[in-house]
Amino acid sequence: MKTILIVEDVELNRELLVQLLEDDYQLVLAQDGQSAIQKAMQAKPDLILMDLSLPKMDGWEATRRLKANGQLARIPVIVLSAHAMRGDEERARASGCDDFLTKPIDENLLFDKLARHLGH
Repeated sequence: MKTILIVEDVELNRELLVQLLEDDYQLVLAQDGQSAIQKAMQAKPDLILMDLSLPKMDGWEATRRLKANGQLARIPVIVLSAHAMRGDEERARASGCDDFLTKPIDENLLFDKLARHLGH
């Protein structure tokens, strides 16, 4: 079973993602960018779903640090963000994100992107 690290500080959003994914994936949860990096080091997930607006360290910086770490750099990072302004997706990709989804999450689009990045 593939492992997904969900980095989301809003409990309702986190619970929704868990409900959508828990039957098909092993899930690891983090509520801020700092713990996301620590949990990624421990769990070595197959994919990371990263919110951008996080306490302690935002998703932009957490993604930059993950991608700068040789042990974690190849893990795909899909941004989940309410940031839907022009240029946000480009900024996220420049930070190292592999894909981008806006909130509220379109379930079909989420599963399409997971399949593309996890190869199933």
